[in-house]
Amino acid sequence: MKDLFDKIYRDKGPLGKWASQAEGYFVFPKLEGQISNRMKFRGKDVITWSINDYLGLANHPEVRKTDAQAAADYGSAYPMGARMMSGHTDLHEVLQKELAEFVDKEASYLLNFGYQGMVSTIDALVAKDDIIVYDVDAHACIIDGVRLHMGKRFTYKHNDVESLEKNLERATKMAEQTGGGILVISEGVFGMRGEQGRLKEIVELKKKYNFRFLVDDAHGFGTLGKTGAGAGEEQGVQKDIDVYFATFAKSLASTGAFIAADQEIIDYLKYNLRSQMFAKSLQMQLVVGARKRLEMLKTMPELKEKLWENTNALQSGLKSRGFDIGTTQSCVTPVYLKGSIPEAMALVKDLRENHGIFCSIVVYPVIPKGLILLRMIPTATHTLVDINETLDAFEEIRTRLENGTYKRLSASVAAAMGE
Repeated sequence: MKDLFDKIYRDKGPLGKWASQAEGYFVFPKLEGQISNRMKFRGKDVITWSINDYLGLANHPEVRKTDAQAAADYGSAYPMGARMMSGHTDLHEVLQKELAEFVDKEASYLLNFGYQGMVSTIDALVAKDDIIVYDVDAHACIIDGVRLHMGKRFTYKHNDVESLEKNLERATKMAEQTGGGILVISEGVFGMRGEQGRLKEIVELKKKYNFRFLVDDAHGFGTLGKTGAGAGEEQGVQKDIDVYFATFAKSLASTGAFIAADQEIIDYLKYNLRSQMFAKSLQMQLVVGARKRLEMLKTMPELKEKLWENTNALQSGLKSRGFDIGTTQSCVTPVYLKGSIPEAMALVKDLRENHGIFCSIVVYPVIPKGLILLRMIPTATHTLVDINETLDAFEEIRTRLENGTYKRLSASVAAAMGE
């Protein structure tokens, strides 16, 4: 019989094996200072492209004032207990009503955390006889929710409607045998590549197949659509999304999330979401803060306009200089380069230390071997100066990558790791 920990001692995992070289710098880095376009990393000023503060609300004076007053009025504990027991208030209900109206649904329900809430929502929506069909590139919270499912599940190729239809045919035949139903899951915006989910085409398939549609719109809420109501609004199919999910952790620069649907669906979910039934209620400070942020999203369109002004300037600048930014249809801006993990480490260190640019680095196993993805998140607080400095820096690091400089710098690291 093996010791349970044997596998941990033997294999640290594809990312964990780099911990001694990466931790504190490439992973678990510590950005300091007020959340903004420029912060400090290891004592140095850097332009930050890895903060999901799309609308620049994190340190907006009105938001800071509201958050501080809410903390003074309620503290950071009230209400205590789960919503079903002792953690329910009028303001929770008011925020839910405001959110539902904003995303054009009958009702909504607050969630303590986006990740936890999505896992629990999927778990509550399906039973063992039901079938889940979901995009292969879905976020980890969706994948973990699907893992809880005791029945069948199928993935379809990323944003591939033909693949989805083939899997719907399989799911339909199986559902006819089990007597269950079908849940299709997509993201409104895929946070790594920036592509919008093909919501309009998926909704069109409802004419042919009997399924319900769940959309995780974490990156679309607040950034897409005429009013900022998300990818469904952007594509004109918001009413056809059966269960809509969004988080406060991005555009609203806070903690929490919500689901929205027909009243009867929300009534069912609030009595069956285990992550909410058995967890402390979202505290009042966050509820009040979310209401203020939502009000600003609705009444200050200039925030989203500035976000897209910066997004368009960054993305058009990268494309004009020959960078591959994939097929992004959102503010998420990926830059694809070719290189090994050790080269990626050398490149990012150069970018941060010598150019003062901080952006997220993504390598295998999240993306295929041999690729380096630098993911950038423009916000309303960035400036054209930030963008132009970044474009110049990216040209320099690309040159060093292509002429082998990073390969030479990383050779000792690669040798030490046995790569």
